[in-house]
Amino acid sequence: MQPSEIIKELQELTQISRKGVEALYEAENDLAQAEANQDTIEAKAFLQADGTVADRNALSRLEAVDARLERDLAKAKVNRIRSKIKAIDSAIMAHATMSKIMQAEMRL
Repeated sequence: MQPSEIIKELQELTQISRKGVEALYEAENDLAQAEANQDTIEAKAFLQADGTVADRNALSRLEAVDARLERDLAKAKVNRIRSKIKAIDSAIMAHATMSKIMQAEMRL
């Protein structure tokens, strides 16, 4: 790999990393909204349900099952983006290391 290729790759990875940070922010906002939605649905269902506290809890959880799924999918999206950002950061470090090795070899 040539130094110019490493520089180009580092620039591309840095640009992708910046996009990943923005995507993470958006995914975290979506997760917060999904959690708030789930809490609202469960609370309303609990207040409208009749029976013992255990019954009301069970009914409110059943009522919010779709919202819980939405929340869980939003969490998965956040975790996936975080994993991708870590992988990109690792690739950036690997390319930076290759660049330093090439510089050292050129000095010899």
